[in-house]
Amino acid sequence: MPTTEHLSKQFDVDLESLRSRMLQMGGLIESQILAAIDGLYSGNLHALEQVIENDRRVNGFEVSIDNDCSHIIARRQPAASDLRLIMGVSKAVTDLERVGDEAKKIAVVSRQIHESGRLQVPRLGDIRRAGGIVVSMLRKALDAFARLDAVAAAEVIRDDAAIDEAFRGIMRQLITFMMEDPRTISTALEIVWVARALERMGDHSKNMAEQVIYIVKGTDVRHTTFEDIERKASQ
Repeated sequence: MPTTEHLSKQFDVDLESLRSRMLQMGGLIESQILAAIDGLYSGNLHALEQVIENDRRVNGFEVSIDNDCSHIIARRQPAASDLRLIMGVSKAVTDLERVGDEAKKIAVVSRQIHESGRLQVPRLGDIRRAGGIVVSMLRKALDAFARLDAVAAAEVIRDDAAIDEAFRGIMRQLITFMMEDPRTISTALEIVWVARALERMGDHSKNMAEQVIYIVKGTDVRHTTFEDIERKASQ
């Protein structure tokens, strides 16, 4: 009996370590997003280079956490909610790594814009606003993971509509700028990549939230309506 209890406690420690390191990875990626967007506005090339360089740390987190997930499954042979948690963490760190990739893309594009000294497209405030939505979604998704809160996760999924609308608004403005002043075309096309990266970050945050609902409720809510997701999350 003591041996079984000891193993159970160690298993709990292993699971908590997984979640803790995933949240640490999420914190790094949040800082990557903020630094990349700030670099787009400020032209701070050193900060942008740091974002690009730090992507290796993000990749390292993903590989390390994934390896630990595989080892825990092999050693513990978990079932039910414990297995869902481990699989959910594994899928979530993949989404986190891809968010990190998108932050790196923003940094690379921002560096190109500032190094070339091209004309800036006006009203980039919409990019900053979209970035704020994305960071909020990521924070909420990570918090829902930390508390295993399905209702909070459903709110993240609802917020994805806001980033999609922001992306469409940015695209409409960029098209207008390019039509009114052909000199903005080169930079505007690069800003399209930034806007697309932010939209994809929102998608990955939504994916993470869906994993929380799966872990807690045992229900796969991918490719279902928001009304259905909200109902299942609150049951």
